[in-house]
Amino acid sequence: MDPLNGKRLVILGMARQGTALARFAVGVGAFVTLSDMRPADQLSAGLESLADLPAERLHFVLGHHPFELLDACDVLSISGGVPVDAPIVVEARKRGIPLTNDSLEFMRRTPALVVGITGSAGKTTTTALVGQMGQKSNRRTWIGGNIGRPLITDLEHISAGDLVVKELSSFQLEIWAQCSPPVAAILNITPNHLDRHKTMADYAAAKGNILRFQKPDDIAILSADDPGSMAMHQLVRGRLRLFSAHHPVDDGAFVRDNQIWLKDSHGEKALCPVSTGRLLGAHNVLNTLAAVTAADSAGLPHEAIVEGIRLFDGVPHRLEIVRRLNDILYVNDSIATAPERALAAMRAFEEPIILLAGGRDKDMIWDRWARHVARRAKHVILFGELAPSMAAHLGEAASPIIVDTLAEAVSVAHDKASPGDVVLLSPGGTSFDSYTDFVERGEHFRLLVRDLE
Repeated sequence: MDPLNGKRLVILGMARQGTALARFAVGVGAFVTLSDMRPADQLSAGLESLADLPAERLHFVLGHHPFELLDACDVLSISGGVPVDAPIVVEARKRGIPLTNDSLEFMRRTPALVVGITGSAGKTTTTALVGQMGQKSNRRTWIGGNIGRPLITDLEHISAGDLVVKELSSFQLEIWAQCSPPVAAILNITPNHLDRHKTMADYAAAKGNILRFQKPDDIAILSADDPGSMAMHQLVRGRLRLFSAHHPVDDGAFVRDNQIWLKDSHGEKALCPVSTGRLLGAHNVLNTLAAVTAADSAGLPHEAIVEGIRLFDGVPHRLEIVRRLNDILYVNDSIATAPERALAAMRAFEEPIILLAGGRDKDMIWDRWARHVARRAKHVILFGELAPSMAAHLGEAASPIIVDTLAEAVSVAHDKASPGDVVLLSPGGTSFDSYTDFVERGEHFRLLVRDLE
């Protein structure tokens, strides 16, 4: 019998994670209340997707999260958009009601080996690359978590011989307890989501949960090149593997003589040239090394690992080449929602850069970004809520151009660009001032660029 059978589960948030968990929980015999701050007329798609479930097992409380929900609640699930300091979550903790989410419930039940990947940047690319390596091994591989469909939707189809590769965000991990993936990687820890976590210590602690509950025979993977990642070594319970682009490691992946090497207690082996991969930028060399270490830790054959590297084109909105027009390259890096990500994107190019930056802030630190942009960018075009603040950090030396919208930014960039330039959308801020997410912003950028003449 499933642990949720007969339990009263309240789910806060009716996005894809919340609706997926609601369907699963009803299926295993729970009594589910699904609550969202939005009114019913804004949730028609979600309501329709659950219309086939029995009304006696599922009901909705929409437009608010009243404390009365907790009066008939055995377990409270909070979706990624619901902060742990929301009043109803604080009250639930006071009452001793356990917290959960769809990714944790999946982790507690899956029979397959799970590779969990987190970090401030690069986790989507690394997750997708490990997934590709798994698929090239002919091992049935499931990819999800913070990307794609919630894996709890597929739980009944997953078997013990399969491989699961999960991207895990700090929002998902911050409430995890007594459970960590058997293979877990922390790619890097740099300032991010401080509007949500408030302090770097809280942010790092949330990320650390991916290792905190591992067992002695589990594997932790850290970056020898990132101090924030290496600081997590104190949480390692089992085998520690490292990856580095700068020096050899005793157990893990590294670069030497422009080759990707893999080393463990049995020896070391050159897998392939670094140039085998198609991804742009030094940061993607690190992502590839992390993926190699994770895939090897999951038991994938070296041939499949190399084939995965060779065929992987990257994921949308991450240094995605949209178009070359009049010898001007237009690149979509809408995923860059923090200054560190935008810096990594700029370092991927040697050509003159026309940078499109802006969006909404997450209480980030912009000084390092501003110094690099002032030195590196040929032109800087700022848009959205962040534009005035970014301009203030840049100062007059960078001569930033401020516009209201992304469409205006693309138009100005098109006018300013010369053959050989790169027009780079790498905003540094979130998309929520004008778009539902970075995907919508990136898709808009694609459309704007494809309409240029």
